[in-house]
This record gives sequence, C-alpha cells and structure tokens, in this order.
Amino acid sequence: MAHKSNTLLTEPLPMPARRQALHETIRLHLGYLLLGLMSLTVTLLAFPIRALLPRVMSKRIGRRLVTLMTRRYLRFLVLMGACRFDLSELDALRDAPPMIIAPNHPCLLDALMILSRLPGAACIMKAELVNSVFYGAGARLAGYIRNTPLRTMVQLAVDDLQQGGHLLLFPEGTRTTRFPVGPLQGTTGLIAKKAGVSVQTVFIETSSGFLGKGWPLLQAPKMPITYRVRLGKRFDPPQHTAHFVSELEKYFQTELAHAQLPGFPVSPPP
Repeated sequence: MAHKSNTLLTEPLPMPARRQALHETIRLHLGYLLLGLMSLTVTLLAFPIRALLPRVMSKRIGRRLVTLMTRRYLRFLVLMGACRFDLSELDALRDAPPMIIAPNHPCLLDALMILSRLPGAACIMKAELVNSVFYGAGARLAGYIRNTPLRTMVQLAVDDLQQGGHLLLFPEGTRTTRFPVGPLQGTTGLIAKKAGVSVQTVFIETSSGFLGKGWPLLQAPKMPITYRVRLGKRFDPPQHTAHFVSELEKYFQTELAHAQLPGFPVSPPP
C-alpha cells in the first residue's frame, strides 16, 4: 500500500495541467521582463528631465510618468491572462485633500496598484530601492522618500503633505508576515499628527500568496490572480500616536480577518 502511494506521488502531471503550468511560467517571466524594460525606460527619461526642468515640475512629471507606466503594466498583466484587478474605488481619492494612504501589504504589486490610480502621490520606499539601478532614478525623479533615517523621512513626508499631495505609506513597514496583518509601526500616526492630515485605510485583497513574504520569485502561481482594492475608514488626524496605532491595527485585523474575495469580472484598466 505504501509503495502504491509513492508511485502515485511521482506520476507526471496530466498534459492539460503541464500545459497550464508552462503557460503560467511563461507569463511569469514575461511579466518580469516587461517590468524591467519599463523601469529602464523611466530611468533613461529621468536623467534629462531632472537636468532640464525645475524640481517642482520634474517631480510632478515623474509621478505622472510612474502612474502611466504602472497602469500600462497592470493592463498588460490583465491582457495576457495573468491577473485581474478591481482598483476602481481608488479613483475617489484622486481629488481628495492631502492625506496618508495606508494599505495592508500582502505582496510586491501593492504599490504599483495604488500608484497606477493616484498620479500625485508620494511614496515612502525602502532605501535600497531608492538606491537601486532599476528603480532609483525614477524614484528620485518622482520625489519618493527613503525610509531612513527616520527623522529625515518624517520631515520630508510632512513637507510633501503640506504641499497638497497624498502620501502612500504601508503601516506594516514590510510585506505582511502574519495573517491577516502584521504588526503596525508608529510612523503612520507620527506623520499624520505632525502634518495634521487624516489617514485613509485601504484594503488589498488577493486570491494568491504570489510575491508575498517568502514567495520564491521564480515560482509561478495559479493564474489568473485576482486583486481587489477597497477603501476603509478614514481616520482623523491623531492626537496620541501610540493609541492611534493600536486602534489602527485592531481595525485592520477585524476588517481583513473576515474579508472574502469573490470571483468578479474585471476588464483591463483604462
């Protein structure tokens, strides 16, 4: 009986399943290739734009360029059958007053989804990404903010918000390490308090663990992957940072613990 079970475990996949796995692997590598080419394009455009234009203008162009590229990238993922997206609720924030956009962070595509709909938003990024060959020039052109040192990050974020922009900040500080949301850092409350702005919670729901914490980059997921972004509660500017972060974390845990992702029809992003 044990010998029979081992034989079953080593049997090759049926032809349809093998074909599906091959298609998913091809889509995975095409997605990475296009992302690399788009990042290179932004890098090549960033140098002359920064050199020739005033900083305020070049930053505005940089953010719109990032939005254009990310929107086209997500559209490509939809057209080749890799992903489905419902990002429509983000459009309500485009003309909203200055605020912190605070999503959960299940995967590496999260920032791309948010920025594809909010062309005026700044983003707090890990310092190694801002310094990287592929993403650094574009990030600096758009005026995105390094997450270190802390004091400088907070001040730059407050300055950007006071200039009328939105700030994309993941309260977990990294991709989610425990379900449904990881421990939240105090940075969100601190910046919101100093800038006197509200915090708009955003929930990112996905049908796959693809590109989550610990997911191997070359492991193809089952496709298409479904993503939905929905708006949560908008918190007033906090008075007490520690109390606010505790309240925010409980709110994320409650909302995400009961989240259900339906199979919805989604057409390519416009």
